[in-house]
Amino acid sequence: MMTRLWRMWRKGARLAAAVLAALSLCATAACGGSVGASDVPVEPADGDVTIRLDWWGGDARVKATEQAVRAFEKEHPRIHVDTEYSDWTGYWDKLAVQSAGGNAPDVMQMDELYLAFYGSMGSLLDLGKASDYLRLDGMDASLKRMGQVEGRQVAAPMTTTQYGVIVNDDVLDRLGLTLPDTSHWTWDEFADFAKQVTERSGGKDIGAIAPNNGFGLQLWARQHGERLFEGNRVAISAKTLASFLQLPADWAANGIEGSAERWSENTAAAMNDSDFGKGRQAMMLTQSTQITPYAQAAGTDDMTLVPLPQDDPGVKAMYLKPGMYWAISSQSRHPAEAAMLVDYLLNDATAGRILGTERGIPSNDAIRRDLAAKATGTDRTALDFVDVVRPTLGDPPAITPNGASDLDKTIVRYQQDVVFGKRTASDAARAMIAELQESIDFNS
Repeated sequence: MMTRLWRMWRKGARLAAAVLAALSLCATAACGGSVGASDVPVEPADGDVTIRLDWWGGDARVKATEQAVRAFEKEHPRIHVDTEYSDWTGYWDKLAVQSAGGNAPDVMQMDELYLAFYGSMGSLLDLGKASDYLRLDGMDASLKRMGQVEGRQVAAPMTTTQYGVIVNDDVLDRLGLTLPDTSHWTWDEFADFAKQVTERSGGKDIGAIAPNNGFGLQLWARQHGERLFEGNRVAISAKTLASFLQLPADWAANGIEGSAERWSENTAAAMNDSDFGKGRQAMMLTQSTQITPYAQAAGTDDMTLVPLPQDDPGVKAMYLKPGMYWAISSQSRHPAEAAMLVDYLLNDATAGRILGTERGIPSNDAIRRDLAAKATGTDRTALDFVDVVRPTLGDPPAITPNGASDLDKTIVRYQQDVVFGKRTASDAARAMIAELQESIDFNS
């Protein structure tokens, strides 16, 4: 009962914050309820200006971003950039308060989970108004479309990532196993091979753990000819969602994940503490950009990337998911200069080399190819994987609607119910769809 009351209170608090932010934005930026509306002309100012850039991330990101900003300032001596940064949670808390107070940064790092919220209430500039200063033609058109809300380009994907299977070849070599043909392998073929890992190692190693996030669920839906979301509606069927929620239960029961308890520990573990991070797991279904961090954690460069299993090889289920975005506040007093900064961070070769792949695979194809030509090891593998999956790319999906930003946590919670027998997969699927739809409706 207390858990339910806490969730209800938290939803109410979020709604109150959202209403406050929307009212304040309309008052300070004359938003009138429209997307990306600003009353400031997108024209360079006379004389020197100062703009603010804010992002989340660790020390490596801070160092690289500040170096790129200094390079930008050298090329644009009349534009000074003040930098700010936080950890993930602190960033979103701060951005909400700043937006509500009419003090949002001129340029901000944005995530797909929050794009619909900030984009739909008019807090982000329509980048079409800044096209004289910001080019978006260096990226794949389908990737660019994933920065749109209500038909307007309110964010610029700065990086992309793809879902695949990271393989620790050291584990396979140790067990005397050879990866099967992965060009068109099915989920059953994947599961059979993963089970061999667990059996041959006597349970010391495991084959894999089932996908457990929104990206994985989105691809599962697309492989089954469905969509996860359509606008503000949860579109995936209960049957298809149930099969996704059942997957970790089946893999725990047949040994692929070792056991239900081992699956649970791996799901909650930090990278270095997970079986894959410790070199005790053969395959990991995850974003391609995770290959280098996992290789570093496991202490080996002997890792490869192969395509995701798929039962129908003719379905173009893959898409280029934005890793992160750059967005410009509709409150900015210097939108032209903010657009110049975003253009530099996206499209300049010097900035591309400075920023590298710390935020993911660069969305600008020319910069990605430039980095790939010079990269080695797992970095090169991740950069080249874009071309591996390109033949399987379909139309981009709808972005995550406002109210579904906790999707990853929701998936794991319902998977746990199924794995530990608290609900059937069918019951869990129906309950999860209802919960998601209620949250979306509540926040729409």
